[in-house]
Amino acid sequence: MNSLPTSIASYLEQLRAALGNADPALVQDALYDAEEYLRSELAEQPGRSEAEVIASVAGSYGAPAEVADIYRETEATVQTALRAPPPPPRRSLIGRFFGVAAEPRTYAALFYMVLALATGIFYFVWVVTGISMSAGFALLIIGVPFVILYFGSVRVLSLVEGRMVEAMLGERMPRRPLYGGRGRPWLQRIGAMFTDPRTWSTQLYFLLMLPLGIVYFTLVVSLLSLSLALVATPFLMLVGHGDAITLDGVGIDLIGAPWSGPLAGIVGVLLLFASLHLVRLIGGWHGLLAKHLLVKSAG
Repeated sequence: MNSLPTSIASYLEQLRAALGNADPALVQDALYDAEEYLRSELAEQPGRSEAEVIASVAGSYGAPAEVADIYRETEATVQTALRAPPPPPRRSLIGRFFGVAAEPRTYAALFYMVLALATGIFYFVWVVTGISMSAGFALLIIGVPFVILYFGSVRVLSLVEGRMVEAMLGERMPRRPLYGGRGRPWLQRIGAMFTDPRTWSTQLYFLLMLPLGIVYFTLVVSLLSLSLALVATPFLMLVGHGDAITLDGVGIDLIGAPWSGPLAGIVGVLLLFASLHLVRLIGGWHGLLAKHLLVKSAG
């Protein structure tokens, strides 16, 4: 059994070790909460050492191993409560193929892909402008405060993007800022901001969001437009407006081929559901990308 730590840093290290290979987002939240609580207690008890404060709150807050167990149990409970009711199991291939339309996560991922164009433009402009102005102010006295403010805004945007990813794509993301800043001299905090790999990986993610947003938006609009147009073809033919369809400027004459309307409708339905599966696949992949670039490794 580990002895009670004598400093906040050692408490956090023991807590990290006790959490083991838990989700990195959960680890970040737990470490932030622990540091916030311990430093608040330290500030309220002036004249006492970190070891004395940790010993005094061990009974109420808990030792690192106890806190780790509490976070695991709470996480499991919260995830179960927030998770949408699972759809009824579908054993057949046809049921799984068409069942994607009954899953709320499909439409959340679809909305995220459409929204990604707007957020991608905003993130790209923010990072390019921030880096350019930081470099321009580097030789001026206001350079350092501006860089700190910019990097701080990147971390805030990272949390906002994480909440969107978790809500729409279902990937667990941090709900607390990065830990480890309080209680250290300002120069060390500034240095840590520059040396933290997540500072740079977050900006890389924001830059990637522009091309990804363009691809996502184009895919969604193109696939949905094509599939819905094909689905509507037989109905348009019934009212005399579906004698021809145009794809990329090329007209396809349907006169004299009455079977082509129903065939186009069937192809449209299949393409629509295949597009929804592709949306789910891309949403899952993007959630993993966001997790990898926005969340500090638990290791």
